[in-house]
Amino acid sequence: MIGKKDYYTTKLQAGLGLIDETKLLLNIWDTNLDTASLFQSALNSGQFPYVSARRLRNIVAECFAPRYLVNNAQPAKILKNHQNLFSSAELTQLLCLYTCRANSILADFIRQVYWDRYSSGYEILSNEDAKDFVVRAVQDEKTVKPWSETTIKRVSSYLTGCCVDFGLLEKMRKKERKLLSFRLESKISTILAYDLHFSGLGDNAVIEHKDWAIFGLEPQDVRSEFKQLSLKNYLMIQSAGDVTRLEWSFKSMEECLDVITQS
Repeated sequence: MIGKKDYYTTKLQAGLGLIDETKLLLNIWDTNLDTASLFQSALNSGQFPYVSARRLRNIVAECFAPRYLVNNAQPAKILKNHQNLFSSAELTQLLCLYTCRANSILADFIRQVYWDRYSSGYEILSNEDAKDFVVRAVQDEKTVKPWSETTIKRVSSYLTGCCVDFGLLEKMRKKERKLLSFRLESKISTILAYDLHFSGLGDNAVIEHKDWAIFGLEPQDVRSEFKQLSLKNYLMIQSAGDVTRLEWSFKSMEECLDVITQS
């Protein structure tokens, strides 16, 4: 059985990708606002006219806060200060990363099911594929308690819905959806690399971190990505076998963001 903090939850029921809602909340949020204050400010803003107070509270408390207000609100700070400098694809990938970190069930589904089908040459991913994944997870005791058939079906739809929102699956509403072509944007790979580096990880631990697999990258792919980043002087890489040494060009995340968003 896995650690309590890694248990799969149904938090995605409060909201899937929530890309538009996240943008609005970022405009309202500032570093002085805690979750309760952000909800009240959002409620008073008039920017959510078709969202009930109860749903808005759930979006703020169960989606926005766990995704973007963790680690001293660093995700929210990055997004608020630089979101207008990211392309739509870059912003979507960044939101996907933070959402996966807050929802291990989504991260594992993308790593284990989506990319397995993608790399195996399949063109579609079905609701049944998602349901099989959730059923196995429940059987493997990755949930605090067994989920009902209804919950399993709902969570399965949340997983595929998130993949649609984050540009991994086509938007057509049907039982089988087409897998879309995907390429990790270099700005996002740079941000992820420095985020892992500044968290205290060693060079090889950065390269082998499971977050890269959210974007379909194995360690050898990460090394190739870093070689491309080195051409932009974002970092320097030296590899000998499986041992890699990195030289980091930026001394802070703010410096990193300032440089890459101006390029």
